[in-house]
Order: sequence, then structure tokens, then C-alpha cells
Amino acid sequence: MILAAQTVAQTAAQATHGFLSPTGVEVAFVLVGIATLGAALVTVTTRQLVHAALWLVVALGGLAVEYLLLTAEFIAWVQVLIYVGSVVVLLLFGLMLTKAPIGRSPDADSGNRPVALAVALAAAAALVWVVVDAFRTTWIDLDGPAQGSTGVTGEILFQHWVLPFEALSVLLLAALVGAIVLSRKKKEDEN
Repeated sequence: MILAAQTVAQTAAQATHGFLSPTGVEVAFVLVGIATLGAALVTVTTRQLVHAALWLVVALGGLAVEYLLLTAEFIAWVQVLIYVGSVVVLLLFGLMLTKAPIGRSPDADSGNRPVALAVALAAAAALVWVVVDAFRTTWIDLDGPAQGSTGVTGEILFQHWVLPFEALSVLLLAALVGAIVLSRKKKEDEN
């Protein structure tokens, strides 16, 4: 009897929730998504490199908040530690070591904005098409373990994504070494 009453209550709760009556989490998700998209657009359109790096921090932080709203806490903290903490710091060190201009840099714009916009739109369309095509028949198993949990994420990472994860580590190390080499060559040329 109690089980039947709970089932009726759950069905009534699900019937009242729909597309036109979003929950607070869904509203927050959309608002944070809009703010993150705005920060990402400012990141790629600003002409000041340091400002672009700082707006990148805002965009990556917004993604971490989105992961928290999706109850993927582990992925959110990895986003903060790896991307916001390490990648942006690496980018700022690269800017400092290569003595990139702090203010507006006239040589940062090559005048190819229409071509870049066309390539970006084509890449975005291709990405959306590939993702929709890949996950068209995929359904989330709500009875299984939470997909954002640490155990499931660790299994997926170390079974299927070990090579790309390590390749990214080598790429970041190469970027740091390259920035150091470029800064050393300029100092030797000055002497």
C-alpha cells in the first residue's frame, strides 16, 4: 500500500515537471551556460593576450560549475585543478617567458577573421553532427552507478583513455619546454 502511494506521488511529481516548468538546477544550468559561452566568446575575440587568458579562466570555471550541476563532482574538481590551475598557469608562464605584449598587440590580428569564422562554423557543425550521430541511440542507465562518480570515471579513464591522457601530458610539457627555449634564445641574442 505504501509502495503504491509512493509510486502515485512520483508519477504526479513527474507529470508536473516538464519543458515549460524547469527546476532550479535547470535554470542555473542554462544561466551558467550562457555566462560560460559569453566568456568563451570574449576569450577568442579579445586582442589582448593576457585578457584572453583571464577570460579563459572564467570559461573553464563555468564548465566546472556545469559539471557540479550535473552532479559530477570529481570531473568538476579535475576541471578546476587541471585546466583552471595548470593549463592557464602554463599559458600565462608561456606569455611571460616569450615576452608577449601585455596590452593590445597589432600583430595578433592577421586580418583573416572571415576565414576563421567560416572554419569555426564548419568545425562546430561537424562536431555537432558527429556527437548527435554517435549518441543517437545511446540511453543513460539510471539504475546503474552514477556516471560522474569517481569509480566509473576512473575505470573509463584507465581502460579507454590512457593514451590520449598521456599524450596531452606530453603536449603540455613540450609547450612549457618550447616557451623556455624561446625565452633563452632571445636572451642569448641580446648578449
